Amino acid sequence: MYPGRLDDKGRIKLPTVFQQYFDALREKTLFVTSLDRRIAQIYPIAIWRKNEEFFAEHREMAKQANAVAFNAADLGAEAAMDGQGRVLFSPELRRELNLEGQGLHLYAHRGRIEVLSDEIYESRRKAAKALTEEEMASLEAAGLT
Repeated sequence: MYPGRLDDKGRIKLPTVFQQYFDALREKTLFVTSLDRRIAQIYPIAIWRKNEEFFAEHREMAKQANAVAFNAADLGAEAAMDGQGRVLFSPELRRELNLEGQGLHLYAHRGRIEVLSDEIYESRRKAAKALTEEEMASLEAAGLT
């Protein structure tokens, strides 16, 4: 988990480890969006294309997939990391998620970077803290090391 903050132009400076990850990719384009209108995500474009394929092909939960695809398109935009490791968030995304003027929390999850507001971070932290010993034991029994 890394701290972050949007600058006055709506850019977030990525930690060095994330910069190195994106620099190592063949395609440098990123897609910055939100799937749920609560949490921002920064995707390498190759991973984002897989999501687009999922939206096009997913039939079991088509209504939900269409809603997520709409959210992503409505709030998302392609971006590039600049030479100082900053990534621009669209004005629509910043406003919808109320990301400006507060501390943010960044972490890598499933090939993307999630950007959490303080409110979402505290909510997730509280939920994670409530994990019981039995639930932890179940995860370990299922293969968590």
